[in-house]
Amino acid sequence: MPRRPIDITVPDLSGKRALVTGASDGMGLGMAARLAAAGAEVIMPVRNSRKGEAAITQIRQSHPDAKLSLRDLDLSSLASVAALGNALREEGEPIHILINNAGVMTPPDRQTTTDGFELQFGTNHLGHFALVGHLLPLLRAGYARVTSQVSVAARSGSINWDDPNWERSYNGERAYSQSKIAFGLFGLELDRRSKAHGWAITSNLSHPGVAPTSLLAARPELGRTRDTLRVRLIRALSARGIVMGTVETAKLPALMAATDPDAAAGRLYGPSGPGHLGGPPAEQPLYRPLRSPEDAARIWELSEQLTDTAYPTS
Repeated sequence: MPRRPIDITVPDLSGKRALVTGASDGMGLGMAARLAAAGAEVIMPVRNSRKGEAAITQIRQSHPDAKLSLRDLDLSSLASVAALGNALREEGEPIHILINNAGVMTPPDRQTTTDGFELQFGTNHLGHFALVGHLLPLLRAGYARVTSQVSVAARSGSINWDDPNWERSYNGERAYSQSKIAFGLFGLELDRRSKAHGWAITSNLSHPGVAPTSLLAARPELGRTRDTLRVRLIRALSARGIVMGTVETAKLPALMAATDPDAAAGRLYGPSGPGHLGGPPAEQPLYRPLRSPEDAARIWELSEQLTDTAYPTS
């Protein structure tokens, strides 16, 4: 049976400036294309400029007038994050939409970032934490909405408070879950602190469900030379319309969270189908590990220390 099309309406974004991390392929590329099609100027910070150029070419095949620009960004390097922040602050243009989408998932063996953090914690959470800190003046100027992409992996698990960088023992799945729990706690705490300190931005969360993206595909740079069995199964189920989403539907919760006028701050948006793995996007209850304001404040303070990022208090 043919899969019923699933889509949302993205409002007119003319005059808005948006930034999407991880926009060179997969869901991020789809998000950038939809934002550009709606009239936004889209900044695409990428680690691989060749892939970034190919992404821009692909978008412009459907949207010749798209306003797009590539920037260099490696979220696993705090120096790279700071360099992008400095460059954009020098330009001085407000940012109205930020979708924190980029991420890495379960390298076969423990790896570290340039700064010595466990790769998933450092890239998925700490890199984005520092990026938002560097961009905060521009986000405030744009009365921005910040949407941070978590994962169904944040439904369970916890922060390994005694060893957040997994130096004493390593479990890739638990480390990935931790990175997404930390990131979700940050996104919610960002909204609380914005309200408390008058930053004039709103922050919410999204998750894509489960879809055949590149996260579990072959990634030689992560030490994964072949597609995982899991991604092969996800592709087979997705192609048959069984439970799973597609790359096209997986981008929709973040787009809804970032652009829908009715999408609320401090909420989570994801697929509404069985198990929240696929289907149309909708608001969902917060995952249990994300509900503690005390944990959120604790991860915020730890992240400030680890990244040497000082957010203002006014």
